[in-house]
Amino acid sequence: MAEAAETKKISAWRALGMALGDRKTGFMLLFGFASGLPFALFLGTLFAWLTEAEVDLETMGIFSLIGLAYAFQFLWSPLIDKVNIPMLRKLGRRKQWIVPMQLLLGAILITMSLLEPRTQLGWFSLLAGIGAFASATQDIAINAWRIDVADERATIDILSTVYQMGYRLSSLVGGALGLIIAARIGWPQTYMMMGGILLFVGFVGLWAPNASGVAEENQGDEQVRALRMAGELNPHIRNRALALVGLLWAGAIGIVLAFMVMSMTYAPEDRPNPTEFTVNVGPWIIVATIILPALIAGWLASQKKQGKHLLREDAPPVSGGSYALDHLYRALVLPLVEFVGRMGWSLVLILAVVLTYRICDAIWGTFAYPFYLGELEYTNDDVAFASKFFGVGAIIAGLALGGLMLTTIGRMATLLIGGILAALTNLLYADMAIGGANMQAFSDAVGFTYLIEQVPGIGDAELARLTITIAFENLAIGIAGAAYIAWLSSIVSKKFSAVQYALLSSLTLLVGTLGRGALGEMIENQGYYDVFILTTWIGLGAAVLVCIEWWRESRSKAAAGIVAPETGETVPAE
Repeated sequence: MAEAAETKKISAWRALGMALGDRKTGFMLLFGFASGLPFALFLGTLFAWLTEAEVDLETMGIFSLIGLAYAFQFLWSPLIDKVNIPMLRKLGRRKQWIVPMQLLLGAILITMSLLEPRTQLGWFSLLAGIGAFASATQDIAINAWRIDVADERATIDILSTVYQMGYRLSSLVGGALGLIIAARIGWPQTYMMMGGILLFVGFVGLWAPNASGVAEENQGDEQVRALRMAGELNPHIRNRALALVGLLWAGAIGIVLAFMVMSMTYAPEDRPNPTEFTVNVGPWIIVATIILPALIAGWLASQKKQGKHLLREDAPPVSGGSYALDHLYRALVLPLVEFVGRMGWSLVLILAVVLTYRICDAIWGTFAYPFYLGELEYTNDDVAFASKFFGVGAIIAGLALGGLMLTTIGRMATLLIGGILAALTNLLYADMAIGGANMQAFSDAVGFTYLIEQVPGIGDAELARLTITIAFENLAIGIAGAAYIAWLSSIVSKKFSAVQYALLSSLTLLVGTLGRGALGEMIENQGYYDVFILTTWIGLGAAVLVCIEWWRESRSKAAAGIVAPETGETVPAE
């Protein structure tokens, strides 16, 4: 038994070494960096530049619209799965979107560096808006590329971990390091430098590998032709479902576009509030574009399973309007039908995990700085050191540890351990909220306080307890994040990876947005300590759901006769 365990351990280390040596892993690190850099520059560092340029806060509020591109990116994810860009399809199904978006982002950042924000704010905001949509589009394609190219050597677990490492590094480069560089050479030169980095990544990305197997450009056409084969749903039934789903999606997209037009053209006092829009209208957009279409997809899947409304023989090829409807059905409805049909009632459990697993850190991010600066009364320099430099290093260390755990003990075990650790770190903050005596004693005992006191200028015992608290939290977030992205990537189909992953990840983002209002009210009424106790219980509840999902996956694999270790392939539903 011990010999078998040792052999498995050696095999895991060998697999890890092979994965890290694969060229896909190197490009994944590069793409992760390219994915995180625009987000940091458009939603963080940009506001520092606008503040120095003395742009008023009311006008800067328009730039908060940029966040909508990331929050609702799933609305155009079907285009990424279906549409080929003329003259670029030879690059590959995903690269035809990734490379142009990276080059466009590089050109936008360089152009912005040539503008003066205060006097050319119109062009400045237009470029930032286009850049945000290009960045969100790049994210959709990169996430799909990661899922598509994963194999037994460069597994989805390792690729997901490396992707997040690149993403976190870019947040450091575009955030804290960007501020330092701008203080020395100026904002225009800083943005020109960042634009040059993205142009370089886009150029290098031309050599990134594509998915192996069936030619990528033929996959969509084959799926459309298969819709009219014997045993598939009758086109009349499909078209009715498509009409309902299309109407729901068109309405959602229309509402988002109307909101953006009002925000860009109305007088400042008449503009709608972006936060209120996300909180009040966001859930209905999710209902219209995910929940109701999923119910329709479930009905279609059940009809097919029961043998109802099916073609008895192959239908002849079609053209014109019928051909267009088949392609639209493939892009918009078929990804949901496949997902719901494969997962069945297990989808309820999966959505429960998606909605709860990352809720603690998704909500907490908004209140972190008010807690550090207001409640605990630390300085900006203290927080920058603890969260931006030391904290980012701790997250990267957590990601590395998470990647190792994924390889050695498996995806679900790592997902469970990461969830429990992330939940328990809320207790560390609860201690900080009532004075931090326990964290201070621990920091003193392990010698961490002495090390921080050696930092010239700001190092002291109080900074040590904040730093070690953030370090533990970020280490846990790194482990949980590595496992969560790997798990989320593993449950989607490679055939529809762009749409399915974008839909699931959007739920993770939205639940954090919706919970912030309630959490903020609780902080005001009861204080931070009670909030941290509550978020601990929420995190532990998510861990219980992970245990149930682990049991479900084990049963599914046993029923399917799968005994091999997790390799990132999709798990068949019961």
